[in-house]
Amino acid sequence: MTGSDLKAPSRLAFVGLGALGLPIAANLHRAGYSLQVHTRSRSAENDPSLHQGDPAAATLCCASPADAVQGCQALVLCVSDDAAVEAVLWGDNGAGPALAEGSLVIDCSTISPSTSQRMARRLAHRGVRYLDAPVTGGTEGAKAGTLTVLCGGSDADLDRAMPVLETIGGSIHHFGAVGSGQQVKAVNQVLVAGSYAAVAEAIALGQHLQLPMQQVVNALRHGAAGSWALEHRSSAMLSDHYPLGFKLALHHKDLGIALQAAAEAGLDLPITQAVQAQEQTLMNAGLGDADVSALRRHLPRV
Repeated sequence: MTGSDLKAPSRLAFVGLGALGLPIAANLHRAGYSLQVHTRSRSAENDPSLHQGDPAAATLCCASPADAVQGCQALVLCVSDDAAVEAVLWGDNGAGPALAEGSLVIDCSTISPSTSQRMARRLAHRGVRYLDAPVTGGTEGAKAGTLTVLCGGSDADLDRAMPVLETIGGSIHHFGAVGSGQQVKAVNQVLVAGSYAAVAEAIALGQHLQLPMQQVVNALRHGAAGSWALEHRSSAMLSDHYPLGFKLALHHKDLGIALQAAAEAGLDLPITQAVQAQEQTLMNAGLGDADVSALRRHLPRV
């Protein structure tokens, strides 16, 4: 089978309708895909964004991952961590035993490379293919369909998944075998850690110097200090209000994956370790569900 068999209006299973998963699924629905969706809380399954538009591209709410994959050629996953992927595929009423031979799992979750590889091997025993395809770009990118997709898997599986990936992403990158996409995502999260922490410290310094910080940000964002974090999260840090883009607790989990990879490679990442420690302090203070930009809270305000 080729990528053409996953073009809209083919039917996809989609499991995981969180801050990223829901807008990703909504974009697939708007593109004309028929969806069979399931999420742990069940409430997001009825979000209007999944049920408006062309009635031919219907969205069916399903009671379990096993129900969601019935009659589908592909399953798209976007869940929180390794344990959630394991549960969706192999837990009670899991999708793994219910997936049809020849179908494809496109896993947009951020998990450890070793878990991706283990899922691929287990699915292969049933004749099911697996592509790890973690994404980056925040809720903004998920809503706009401009996410960067970091893929690991065979050329054939990537080709087959491409119509789906091009619907949700602005750029798709292939790095090699299963697990390599997750390795690149770990590198990405190290960069995110440093950039968010740097923006938080810079804003704290400017505020303590009593500078006009919005003017400062406007002056610096197009220069050498410019970054995605400065462009998209400085306003949250300035106002001390952190609407959810990406949960601090999930980024903390991702840094654990990156630090484990570094340890296995014999590397010490002191900046990443420091940011992870700051995030743990904030999580202990009840900010685990806030956006990562809540790192500003680790520093005193004026």
